[in-house]
Amino acid sequence: MSDYIVHASGANQQVRLYAATTRDLVEEARQIHNTSPICTAALGRLLTAGGMMGCMMKGENDRLTIQIKCSGPIGGLTVTADSRADVKGYVNNPSVILPPNDKGKLNVGGALDLGVLRVIRDMGLKEPYVGDTQLVSGEIAEDLAYYFTVSEQTNSSVGLGVLMNKNNTVKQAGGFIVQLMPFTQEDVIDRLEKNLSQIDSVTSMLDAGMTPEDMLRRIMDGFDIEFYDRIPTQYKCDCSQERVEKAIISIGRKDIQEMIDDGKPIEVGCEFCGKHYTLSTEDLKRLLAEAAR
Repeated sequence: MSDYIVHASGANQQVRLYAATTRDLVEEARQIHNTSPICTAALGRLLTAGGMMGCMMKGENDRLTIQIKCSGPIGGLTVTADSRADVKGYVNNPSVILPPNDKGKLNVGGALDLGVLRVIRDMGLKEPYVGDTQLVSGEIAEDLAYYFTVSEQTNSSVGLGVLMNKNNTVKQAGGFIVQLMPFTQEDVIDRLEKNLSQIDSVTSMLDAGMTPEDMLRRIMDGFDIEFYDRIPTQYKCDCSQERVEKAIISIGRKDIQEMIDDGKPIEVGCEFCGKHYTLSTEDLKRLLAEAAR
């Protein structure tokens, strides 16, 4: 089953719904960054959420960045997504290993510990929208639900999961976001809360062969549901020689001149995909001339 996200509404459009299956893109991220199982789980959850949140944006060039800065050994995570659900991300310390938590699961909360979650939405305006909230558990799903409620005033339930094989490859990954509209009736909320309390984990549902559509049908049991879009999602880095050169120009003429005076080529690595770009002293001289224009 290729990775994709579904967008739907339910209960006579009182509830907005997203669900995703993301095994392939999370496995690609694991291979690129050589992450430990706990780091794969943390990054995979945030990549899945990023894809679904990307789908919420309307503009073709809109971009979303989710940053977690934390005191735990993982150090932090960064994920970016666009409105086409193309995502990329990285973990500050990708080799963290911790004992399982008290439920025998990967201890993502312990790997993150205390910290801040920041969401940056760049929608082509003069300034991007920035929202910050404290981490409430470090398990990422709960932290994002808290972010939506506090920063965007949208009551939400978020489920995210990554299931690993014994050889540390990704077996299943996916998630859902359920959001209440301001006019949602109390009886709908009560029934929805009951449904959510009775569902299996995201990875259990996916491992049982359920699709994102099936997950949303289970969550919305007893309600109508209308599916709108099925959006392919993938791990995709948009780095390029041109973007690297623009970044070099932005640091200013003084620093570029110092690189030229050093007389050695420089190598720039992409944190998202690991690709390296080499610029010769002649390249740097050309960029210095462009920076002077």
